[in-house]
Amino acid sequence: MAMTSQSKAYLFAALSVLLWGTVATAFKITLQELTVVTMLGIATFVSTFTLFIIVTLTGKLPLMRKMTRSEIIYSALLGLINPLVYYIILLNAYRILPAQVAQPVNMIWPVIIVFLSVPMLKQKIAVRSYMALFISLAGVYIISSQGNPFHPGGPNPLGVFLALLSAVLWAFYFVLNVRDKRDQAVKLLTNFLFGSLYLIIAMAVTGSFNHPVSLKGFAAATYCGLFEMGITFWFWLKALELSSTTDKVSNLIFFAPFISLILLRFIIHEPIYFTTLIGLLMIITSVIIQNRRTVKQ
Repeated sequence: MAMTSQSKAYLFAALSVLLWGTVATAFKITLQELTVVTMLGIATFVSTFTLFIIVTLTGKLPLMRKMTRSEIIYSALLGLINPLVYYIILLNAYRILPAQVAQPVNMIWPVIIVFLSVPMLKQKIAVRSYMALFISLAGVYIISSQGNPFHPGGPNPLGVFLALLSAVLWAFYFVLNVRDKRDQAVKLLTNFLFGSLYLIIAMAVTGSFNHPVSLKGFAAATYCGLFEMGITFWFWLKALELSSTTDKVSNLIFFAPFISLILLRFIIHEPIYFTTLIGLLMIITSVIIQNRRTVKQ
């Protein structure tokens, strides 16, 4: 029996959520072996190659030859934000914080998008959006306490700041990406081609090419390139494309952090704080409130 488009959408979404749920653990394992720049360089190169294969196999490579000069310059800007600056900030947050703290704090970006959309997309803010922002920031406060709600940030306030900054930066990137009307896979590949160029420069400046790379570190960074930046993003785009409405698959993403918590507990043995679960549920609630507002428009 042939699968319906909606069934295929759920399948692609489930694959995305399952793979993204493993990334927090992969980040922590990789950062034990490699510097941030070296890890990001390997992951970006792998992701760029993966995206090139996807664009080629889907017959979209000719679209890249049709890009205008302004579109290429726009990709150069987006490639500077993602993967370079965004992931350097995010990975440093993971380096400083327990993964169970860094990942949920980064998840508040859908709420931040609404507030960036006011000056950038000329949208209006509803009262519901302020409620969502308040709930998400309260969730961040609780998560950052690492089991002690009266001392938010614990011993790592810098890490919490970097995780929040990464959420703001990703929201900024998302809004800029929405304004770019090119094919999703094509513009993502173009962004990452520029990102790869920036990472080559960054690795040369930091002397990363002179540092030995362990097999474990290389394998973990390759995994991150495939399943954080590369093929998983394409799976997610396919899910959104095949679904009758985006909200039918969008909320599935909230399963990813819970998968992460299980893997973090049993693979790298992070003790799970009760505040992580409470704060995560608050952040998810805030995003659902925001998404419901968006769907009703």
